[in-house]
Amino acid sequence: QVQLVESGGGLVQPGGSLRLSCAASGSIFSISLMGWYRQAPGKQRELVATITSISTTNYADSVKGRFTISRNSTRNTVHLQMNSLKPEDTAVYYCVAGVTYASGYGRDHWGQGTQVTVSS
Repeated sequence: QVQLVESGGGLVQPGGSLRLSCAASGSIFSISLMGWYRQAPGKQRELVATITSISTTNYADSVKGRFTISRNSTRNTVHLQMNSLKPEDTAVYYCVAGVTYASGYGRDHWGQGTQVTVSS
Protein backbone atom coordinates (compact mmCIF):
# COMPACT_ATOMS: atom_id res chain seq x y z
CA GLN A 1 0.00 0.00 0.00
CA VAL A 2 1.35 3.40 -1.01
CA GLN A 3 -0.06 6.75 0.05
CA LEU A 4 0.70 10.24 -1.21
CA VAL A 5 -0.43 13.06 1.05
CA GLU A 6 -0.40 16.65 -0.19
CA SER A 7 -0.45 19.82 1.87
CA GLY A 8 -0.01 23.54 1.47
CA GLY A 9 -2.91 24.58 -0.73
CA GLY A 10 -5.15 27.52 0.04
CA LEU A 11 -6.36 30.95 -0.98
CA VAL A 12 -3.82 33.56 -2.05
CA GLN A 13 -4.00 36.93 -3.76
CA PRO A 14 -2.61 37.45 -7.26
CA GLY A 15 1.14 37.92 -7.08
CA GLY A 16 1.37 35.89 -3.91
CA SER A 17 3.17 32.65 -3.13
CA LEU A 18 2.33 29.17 -1.91
CA ARG A 19 4.42 26.08 -1.25
CA LEU A 20 2.90 22.66 -1.87
CA SER A 21 4.34 19.54 -0.31
CA CYS A 22 3.72 15.86 -0.95
CA ALA A 23 4.94 12.93 1.12
CA ALA A 24 4.91 9.35 -0.14
CA SER A 25 4.79 6.47 2.31
CA GLY A 26 4.17 2.74 2.38
CA SER A 27 5.63 -0.20 0.48
CA ILE A 28 8.14 1.78 -1.55
CA PHE A 29 11.40 0.35 -2.87
CA SER A 30 12.25 3.37 -4.96
CA ILE A 31 10.65 6.34 -6.68
CA SER A 32 11.70 7.45 -10.13
CA LEU A 33 9.75 10.45 -11.40
CA MET A 34 7.79 12.72 -9.06
CA GLY A 35 5.66 15.60 -10.14
CA TRP A 36 2.67 17.85 -9.95
CA TYR A 37 -0.36 18.08 -12.19
CA ARG A 38 -3.35 20.38 -11.91
CA GLN A 39 -6.95 20.41 -13.01
CA ALA A 40 -9.08 23.52 -13.25
CA PRO A 41 -12.90 23.32 -13.38
CA GLY A 42 -14.07 22.19 -16.80
CA LYS A 43 -10.55 21.50 -18.02
CA GLN A 44 -8.37 18.45 -18.45
CA ARG A 45 -5.65 17.60 -15.98
CA GLU A 46 -2.34 19.11 -17.12
CA LEU A 47 1.30 18.74 -16.28
CA VAL A 48 2.79 21.43 -14.06
CA ALA A 49 6.27 20.14 -13.26
CA THR A 50 8.24 16.93 -12.86
CA ILE A 51 11.56 15.97 -11.31
CA THR A 52 13.58 12.80 -11.80
CA SER A 53 15.58 10.85 -9.25
CA ILE A 54 18.66 12.79 -10.31
CA SER A 55 16.79 16.10 -10.03
CA THR A 56 16.31 16.80 -13.69
CA THR A 57 13.30 19.07 -13.90
CA ASN A 58 10.64 19.83 -16.48
CA TYR A 59 8.05 22.60 -16.38
CA ALA A 60 4.95 23.57 -18.28
CA ASP A 61 5.58 26.74 -20.28
CA SER A 62 2.85 28.52 -18.32
CA VAL A 63 4.75 28.19 -15.01
CA LYS A 64 8.38 28.49 -16.10
CA GLY A 65 10.20 31.15 -14.11
CA ARG A 66 7.47 31.25 -11.45
CA PHE A 67 7.30 27.70 -10.04
CA THR A 68 10.16 25.58 -8.68
CA ILE A 69 9.95 21.85 -8.06
CA SER A 70 12.28 20.07 -5.63
CA ARG A 71 12.47 16.71 -3.93
CA ASN A 72 14.06 14.93 -1.00
CA SER A 73 14.62 11.38 -2.17
CA THR A 74 15.59 10.18 1.32
CA ARG A 75 12.25 11.30 2.71
CA ASN A 76 10.23 10.56 -0.45
CA THR A 77 8.90 14.10 -0.56
CA VAL A 78 8.37 16.56 -3.39
CA HIS A 79 7.66 20.27 -3.12
CA LEU A 80 6.34 22.93 -5.45
CA GLN A 81 7.22 26.54 -4.68
CA MET A 82 4.76 28.75 -6.51
CA ASN A 83 5.54 32.45 -6.84
CA SER A 84 3.86 35.29 -8.73
CA LEU A 85 0.62 33.38 -8.72
CA LYS A 86 -2.08 34.29 -11.22
CA PRO A 87 -5.83 33.67 -11.21
CA GLU A 88 -5.31 31.17 -14.02
CA ASP A 89 -3.23 29.05 -11.64
CA THR A 90 -6.41 28.27 -9.72
CA ALA A 91 -6.92 24.50 -9.77
CA VAL A 92 -6.73 21.32 -7.77
CA TYR A 93 -3.08 20.29 -7.67
CA TYR A 94 -2.20 16.59 -7.65
CA CYS A 95 1.06 14.96 -6.67
CA VAL A 96 2.24 11.91 -8.61
CA ALA A 97 5.06 9.46 -7.96
CA GLY A 98 6.40 6.62 -10.08
CA VAL A 99 6.82 3.93 -7.43
CA THR A 100 8.74 0.66 -7.75
CA TYR A 101 7.95 -2.07 -5.23
CA ALA A 102 10.43 -4.59 -3.79
CA SER A 103 9.02 -7.15 -6.26
CA GLY A 104 10.30 -5.07 -9.12
CA TYR A 105 6.84 -4.13 -10.28
CA GLY A 106 5.48 -0.65 -9.91
CA ARG A 107 3.08 1.99 -11.09
CA ASP A 108 2.19 5.63 -10.75
CA HIS A 109 0.47 6.69 -7.55
CA TRP A 110 -1.55 9.87 -7.13
CA GLY A 111 -2.40 12.05 -4.18
CA GLN A 112 -5.91 13.17 -3.32
CA GLY A 113 -5.34 16.71 -4.52
CA THR A 114 -5.09 20.08 -2.82
CA GLN A 115 -7.02 23.18 -3.83
CA VAL A 116 -5.14 26.32 -4.85
CA THR A 117 -7.25 29.43 -5.37
CA VAL A 118 -5.74 32.69 -6.60
CA SER A 119 -8.16 35.54 -6.15
CA SER A 120 -8.40 39.05 -4.80
